[in-house]
Order: sequence, then C-alpha cells, then structure tokens
Amino acid sequence: MSRPIPSLSLSDGLPESASAVPSTTSRSRRQLTLVSNAGFVACFDSLAALTAILVVFVSVNFAELPSNAQGFLSARVTVKNILQLTALAIAWPAVFHLFGLYEAQRVRQFGSEARRLLAAATAASVVALVFPFTSVSRSITLWDVPLFWLAAIVLGLTVRGGRQAVEHAHRRQARRTLIVGTGRLASLTFRDIRVDPRHRYDVVGFVDEPYHGRTGHERGLEPVIGTIAQLEQILMRQAIDEVVIALPVKSCYHHIQRVIELCERAGVQAKYGADMFESTVAFPRYHAHGDRAFVAMQVVPDAHWLAVKRAVDIVGALAGLVLFAPLMLVVAALIKLTSSGPILYAQDRCGLNRRAFRMHKFRSMYADADRLQASLEQRNEAVGPVFKIRNDPRVTPLGRILRKTSIDELPQLWNVLVGDMSLVGPRPLPWRDVDRITRPADMRRFSMRPGLTCLWQIQGRSNIGFERWVELDLEYIDNWSLGLDASILIKTVPAVITGVGAT
Repeated sequence: MSRPIPSLSLSDGLPESASAVPSTTSRSRRQLTLVSNAGFVACFDSLAALTAILVVFVSVNFAELPSNAQGFLSARVTVKNILQLTALAIAWPAVFHLFGLYEAQRVRQFGSEARRLLAAATAASVVALVFPFTSVSRSITLWDVPLFWLAAIVLGLTVRGGRQAVEHAHRRQARRTLIVGTGRLASLTFRDIRVDPRHRYDVVGFVDEPYHGRTGHERGLEPVIGTIAQLEQILMRQAIDEVVIALPVKSCYHHIQRVIELCERAGVQAKYGADMFESTVAFPRYHAHGDRAFVAMQVVPDAHWLAVKRAVDIVGALAGLVLFAPLMLVVAALIKLTSSGPILYAQDRCGLNRRAFRMHKFRSMYADADRLQASLEQRNEAVGPVFKIRNDPRVTPLGRILRKTSIDELPQLWNVLVGDMSLVGPRPLPWRDVDRITRPADMRRFSMRPGLTCLWQIQGRSNIGFERWVELDLEYIDNWSLGLDASILIKTVPAVITGVGAT
C-alpha cells in the first residue's frame, strides 16, 4: 500500500553508527563485541552440556533403566544430582566465555569457532569428572568422560550451526531504512553500509533540511525524499523499519530530538550516535559494527525476549493446527455446502512495521461482499477509521456462527506459523482502515507483530471504540511480557465462549 519511491538496494549491512563517540565506556565496548544473542547461545550451551551427560548416562545404563514411563518418573533424584547438574550448567558457558566463544571478533569464521569450541570443551570436561568421582553406584565412570566430551562437542557445534543459520536467514530480509542528514556524517554512514556484510538494508532515501548545505548530490546521497518536517508523513505512509540519524549533535540538537520524537510516536526505531536524548516510551540499546557505535531507541521489547515469543508462536501454531484440524475440515465442508464461493477468504492486511501480508480466514460473507462495502459505508456504526456493522447483510447464516465463536479466525494459525502474525498482538487492520488513520501516534500499534488476540479481544471487542482500542494496543506494547501473553491467551477462552462484542 505504500507508494513507490526511489530506493537504493544494498546487499551489504547498514552501519550501526554515524560517528565514533569518545565517551563510550570500556564496559560498553566489551558488551558490543559479543556475538548476537550471546545470552541465548550460552543458555543453549548449558542445555547441550546437560543433554550430553544425559546421553552418556542413558547409553551406559540402558539395560538397567526402567522399562515403562511410570518406573522412569519414579526414579530417585538426589540433592547431590541436582547440585552436580547445576554446577555443570553454570561452569560450561563460563569456560566457553574464557575461551572467547561469545566474542564476535574471535569467532567470525566457523572454523575458528570450531577450534575454540574443541579447546573449551576439552577444558570444561574436567567439570564432568565430578560425576564419576562422586558416583556410588558407578553409573558413570572415568571411561565414560570421553563419550561425554564427544557428545558435548557435537551438540556445541550444532548450537553454533543453528545460530549461524538463524543469522543467515535474518540477513536475507533487507531492512528499509531512512537516513536523516546529507552532510559528512551521512556520507560516512552511507559509506560504512558497504563494508559490513552481516546485514542487508534498502536505503529508501535521505531526509534533511534545505539549509543544511545539501551536498547529497555531490556525495552520491540521492535521493533526498523530503525534509524533517515531512518525516512524519513519510513514516505514516511508507514501510520503514528504522531511521538512522546522521546529523551533527552540536548544531542540530533540536532537529535530532524532533526526529526521535517523530519516530517514537510512529513506532519506528531510530538510531543515532551514542549520545543520550530524552524519550518517553523508547529505550536505548547499544550496537556496533567495526569501530563505529550506534544507540537504537527501541519502541518494542528486547529482541531476545521477542525471539522467545516467536518460538512460543511456532509451537502454539503447530499445536493449534493439529488440534483443530478435524474442526477446520468440518467447517470447510459446511461453508462449501451452504454458500457459493471459496472456503477461505484472503485479504491484504497491515502487519509489522506497516508491511502488507495476506491474512486468511474462513469465509463468513457472501462471495461479492467486497464489492458491496462501498455502498454500505453510510451505515458504518464504528467511530474512527474502522468499519463495523452489527447486522452486516453480507454475512451468511453460517458466517454469523463462525464470527460469534471466532472459528473463522482459525486459518490465521498458518499466518502465525509463517511469521506474519503472533498468537498475541494488536489485531491486523485492513488497508482501508489504515489509510484513514489521522493521528501519527496511532501508528505505533504497528511496531509489534499483529496477533490472533490481544487486550482488545478480552475487553469487549467491537463494543470498544477505536481510540480505546488503540490505547489498549499501546498499553500491551509498553507492558509486554511473556506472562502478559499467557494471561491474555487464558482470558481469550472465556471471551470467545461468551462471544461478547463479536459481530
């Protein structure tokens, strides 16, 4: 839905800095050298070590293990066993850290990382000696430690192969980026884009004030697509993932602060040199590429926890598709028998960062419903940009039941599985509604992946006005946690059963 504009498609990564900042502390510099998602890698390393010791125990004691589930669940676990496993889980990533396995500068190549892993696993296997030395039953002996060492190396390499696969998949999707500025800092930023191969970015264009000595044409920084005063409208109508601020702080402080406010209000991440600026909702996270540093003003939760949320989405969507498969087959047959037209209804919706995606539902209206909407606009009962009619004549008799019970939403589990949606998040709006939004602050609801259910779903659905709807969406974004998601999912069940607010 965004109007086409000139784009510089770059296969290299965007720099995380427009300028080096001397005030960056040495502690921050150490943090910035960590590999991406280092905390998660360390957790998986601990899990790999525990899995390796479990593999050894099962393989050498297979004949003595209980033959049924009841016997296995009743097996005795001592405090000593728990302490041993805890010590191994803590010591393993600690040793790996000493060998530099979580430092980006030391593990750039997989071969180098594998050699460090071999050395670290050999040293850390000393911790595993506690098992044969303290075993009274001799279930694990000294001769079993080499087997643990081999299993730990294989699992450790698997963890790192998985991390690189995830990073490779992440690099394949380019991030649409605006650069604010056309001077020296913008030129340096644009230059650095070409030397970091870890990310792909599409530079949509440059934004600057006319009187800032626009030298973009001379420096190859075209196209300049607008001024800072026009930035808000650009963010509202274009799919922009982040804005990179490359303005001199001393002479352009107020402009930088204005850009941050506009990005914060529109729900778009802003990056700038590592200086501190005031913000209401956004919070800083430090990133680096090479010798340059950037601070990202995030308007959504930390990416590590969002990765956990995504894992929950995948598991939940798969479970839902399997669990509801018989019901979905019955519904598909009923739709086909009761009205003409396709079983599924597909519509372009506005997703994360205002990217269009194809959302699927069971068809609950007659086949020509889209063509009739224009003639029904005067009957719209909703206040604001959304379209709602309580007794919509386009809805089929079966469709009213499907909508009342939310069964028509079940195909969206596929959207969750492929990553277009989440189990919990702001409901995705049709582009007809998005184009009628007039308040820039309302656009921040698109800074998180849309969901099957959210606070709006459990607090009245269509009985809630659009302004309150957006307030609930922003409340969800600002207070997001895995616990909040779990609470919403649990409360969605009675909300769906009672059908309050469903149309």
